[in-house]
Amino acid sequence: MAEGVVVVDQVGVVREVLPGCARRFAELVVGAPPDAKATADWTVADTAAHVASIATMYTSILAPQGGPVPVKPLAEAVLKVTVDTVADLNTMALRHFTNRDTESTTKGLRSDVDTILQLTEGTDHDRTVPWLGDSRVPIGGVLAHLVNELLVHGWDIARAVRAPWPMPAREAAPFFDLFVVGMIRNDTGLLLQGPPPSERRIAVAFRSRHTAPVTLVLHRGQVSAENGPADVRVNFDPATLNLMMFGRISRARAALTGKLFVSGRRPWLLPEFLRTVRLPTNAKPLNG
Repeated sequence: MAEGVVVVDQVGVVREVLPGCARRFAELVVGAPPDAKATADWTVADTAAHVASIATMYTSILAPQGGPVPVKPLAEAVLKVTVDTVADLNTMALRHFTNRDTESTTKGLRSDVDTILQLTEGTDHDRTVPWLGDSRVPIGGVLAHLVNELLVHGWDIARAVRAPWPMPAREAAPFFDLFVVGMIRNDTGLLLQGPPPSERRIAVAFRSRHTAPVTLVLHRGQVSAENGPADVRVNFDPATLNLMMFGRISRARAALTGKLFVSGRRPWLLPEFLRTVRLPTNAKPLNG
């Protein structure tokens, strides 16, 4: 997968695609049996409620003056969560967001998306806001995260009910540029806490036709974004990388599709890198 021209205005892209992704997700949800299993643990209705709860929380934290998560127990838990405890946070959130009527849930979701876009109109999308684990994410990255939630959980539902679910690279790409790299350039907080860090320095170059070239470096448990020599090179399709990082497809399957290719002078270091630089697998896929 050769490098090519990179989308320059990822913020413009994510603001453009967010309402369309919300509409597609809503149409998929209301057309599916609400009690059908979308993941190993969640029904279609649960999955819709999960995504809608995130949008609702974002209407608070993305307000011009900022604001806490609107449910106090969740606000306290959010600050301490790591990628390994996100499942517990999700369970808590679903106990507080109890609506499972998919028609009203998706209507509220689309309304919240409109509110989010209005709240952030004309704002500095590089300004950071608090996110999980006391990390700091640019506003553009928060919008990209919501798009990714719609795409990944839409994939869960579509797979379960055998419906088509396109994930265009243009829609998936801002998640890596604005959210992943955006958080790493600012502050990952407690989010990536995990096994004791290795002394080994590992540099992984990520390259795609749809994202800005970047090298992520893991050293002594800290991750930074740089541009320099790399041990590993990952050429990727954004949707494939996102599905892999969220545990929807395996690394082997991603490679077999031809949409993720690993090379470089030390490609065997990638698994060690990914043990720290990982994302929450917020629901187990069916048969996953």
